[in-house]
Amino acid sequence: MRLEIVSPDGILFEGETERVSFPGTAGSFDILPHHAPLIAALREGTIRYENDGKRGEQAIKSGVVEVKEDDISVCIE
Repeated sequence: MRLEIVSPDGILFEGETERVSFPGTAGSFDILPHHAPLIAALREGTIRYENDGKRGEQAIKSGVVEVKEDDISVCIE
């Protein structure tokens, strides 16, 4: 899957990932390959992602995520 995390300051992360965890307003959730299309609001917390055994994370205050055909776009504050 392709993940892009964007803030008002610019692109914070852009790359391939196998799994992403989000702090959703209705509770935390994971995105795996071939996930159904989705738009969700995010609350304060940490986005966690991994690829080839390497893990990364990004702290956020709030945001929105859109999942469409293995493309994950995240706009955060």
